[in-house]
Amino acid sequence: SYIPREIYTPVAVDQAAVMEDWLGNLRGSRVYLRRPQRGAKKHLLDLVIKNAQIVLDETRSRGSFKQRALERALQDLQELVQLPEPPNRIEAFDISNLQGSNVVASLVVWENGDFKSSDYRRFRIRGVEGAPNDYAAMREAVGRRFRRGLQEQSGESLEQKFAAFPDLVLIDGGKGQLGVALEVRQELDLIIPFLSLAEKREEIYLEGQSQPVVWPLDSPGLLLLRRIRDEAHRFALTYHRNLRGKATRGSVLDAIPGVGPKRKKELIRHFGTIKKIRAATIDELSEVTGISAKLAAEIYQHLQQS
Repeated sequence: SYIPREIYTPVAVDQAAVMEDWLGNLRGSRVYLRRPQRGAKKHLLDLVIKNAQIVLDETRSRGSFKQRALERALQDLQELVQLPEPPNRIEAFDISNLQGSNVVASLVVWENGDFKSSDYRRFRIRGVEGAPNDYAAMREAVGRRFRRGLQEQSGESLEQKFAAFPDLVLIDGGKGQLGVALEVRQELDLIIPFLSLAEKREEIYLEGQSQPVVWPLDSPGLLLLRRIRDEAHRFALTYHRNLRGKATRGSVLDAIPGVGPKRKKELIRHFGTIKKIRAATIDELSEVTGISAKLAAEIYQHLQQS
């Protein structure tokens, strides 16, 4: 996008005249390729090269530091659960609910050093109603994931979404959540290590151990587990909020006599949000396609009372 009048290079350029002509045509005026040997121009070129080398060294240093930290984290987890080699694929489950309503579970996947969002999954928990029951919700989510995976591995399913099994499973929660997940694993006869991470004190619970493992908060292995756990929590919470929003939008408008799917769609299209519909006057409501003055008054009264 920018062609300077002079370009300084540390080495001779092959076919410099051809390059100058080409760049000159792009610039619209003469361009000179220079190879300064001394003086201010040589000093400027040396300074540019030095700055570039510093940036390159810093980039390499940051990359190598991150790689060493990742290797240490995976080594920590390998030793913690006694794996034959560092885990390459880690799957994490989290439950989200609001007083037992719209209970959902998330499954996030960390693989080859980063999150693999294409393998993320959401589960709308069907078998849990009434009071919150994270244990039952976790049981259902873990069961659905691995039963589906076993079906795909045996060729019973045409889809291949869950066929890849993890090297390690992370459960968000404490000893109880880990216990129900292990029961599912035993029922399905799986050989996969499970552990859980309790958020309050960042305690790690392992199979067969009554007391949790407590690592320093800055230990590489714990930092990786927290990062994966937090991603599972974010993914579950986002899904739960979406469901709550849909439920709220549906319950407010669907309860109004005379407002069916078509009129509800027109109201949303006209005002954009439920909040704006609530704030609308009768006259403003009657401006919506398909909404008569009488129906606008009924909508207004209903929204003011709800």
